[in-house]
Amino acid sequence: TFVIMLSLPDPLLTLRGDGSSSPARPVHLDCVKASEQCLREPTCSTRYRTMRQCVAGRESNFSAVPGPEAQGECRSAIEAMKQSPLYSCRCRRGMKKEKNCLRIFWSIFQSLQGNDLLEYSPYEPVNSRLSDIFRLAPIIAGIFKAEPASTKENNCLSAAKACNLNDTCKKYRSAYINPCTSRVSASEICNKRKCHKALRHFFDKKVPTKYSYGMLFCSCPAGDQTACAERRRQTIVPICSYEDKDKPNCLSLQNTCKTNYICRSRLADFISSCQPEARSISGCLRESYADCLLSYSGLIGTVMTPNYVRSLSISLSPWCDCSSSGNSKPECQRFAELFTDNRCLRNAIQAFGNGTDVGVWQPQPPIEPT
Repeated sequence: TFVIMLSLPDPLLTLRGDGSSSPARPVHLDCVKASEQCLREPTCSTRYRTMRQCVAGRESNFSAVPGPEAQGECRSAIEAMKQSPLYSCRCRRGMKKEKNCLRIFWSIFQSLQGNDLLEYSPYEPVNSRLSDIFRLAPIIAGIFKAEPASTKENNCLSAAKACNLNDTCKKYRSAYINPCTSRVSASEICNKRKCHKALRHFFDKKVPTKYSYGMLFCSCPAGDQTACAERRRQTIVPICSYEDKDKPNCLSLQNTCKTNYICRSRLADFISSCQPEARSISGCLRESYADCLLSYSGLIGTVMTPNYVRSLSISLSPWCDCSSSGNSKPECQRFAELFTDNRCLRNAIQAFGNGTDVGVWQPQPPIEPT
């Protein structure tokens, strides 16, 4: 299967203080503004409406459009959209009207690409590599150390205490613990929808990353793989946000995720940002631990919420397995291994705990996918 990616504009050049130029990421119009701008222009508006009519209810199935003239009009409208501001629009995680922005993005993406694959992120790239976050990780963990660190130091407990000392972190942590631990009825242990929403608020830049990451990616030394690791696993209140009565098949869970614009987009961002690559220094195709950790945290609060599995090593997984996969078992296992056996994700979490970011290595440009 060939994945045809949207071609992006050439990177813009920014001027340094010494007068030399350096490549910078292009600034994309968010899809809500791009749609409004297109609808104000008569030609763009007409083409946009035609394109939406052509693909309504299907994925660019031109054979279902009657007559060669109508099919030609559809293709013409789609080609014209490549010259519009909608072609390269993006969204920002946690932005106002995020769901509407993502809806527009996916309608354009599926119209132009003719598929619903998840390898392409709808989110604007983060300009900051968050390298300081990696440097601050050991500092946050050591705030409460009254003596030299021992092999049994519970860094995850220290991270939770650091959060409680920060007003914003404490506020939003309480905001998700409450719905995630309050029983709704005799049969419902919590309101999972409210729990997920509050978790997304916590991780979607409401809380300074050094505190939210400190709790989520805290390191547990070899001398303590019980209390520390269990506290890290309990960070997102898994009995409500993660676990369920039955474990669905991972492909079924993926299909459920794809029906929701937020979950679909966060999963696409994770697949794009945490794509492993054996030939890279970091183990990541994009050579960025910060991007990988950001995309991983973005999944928390969706049906694809991942968490740590009780294990002596860093082992993560959504609440699903590959039983009852039938002929789709290899495909299911490949998807599950994006979490359970992902060198990029595992290295990123370890790097955060060690206080080392891939940025200090001055890596070569990211390896192009084949």
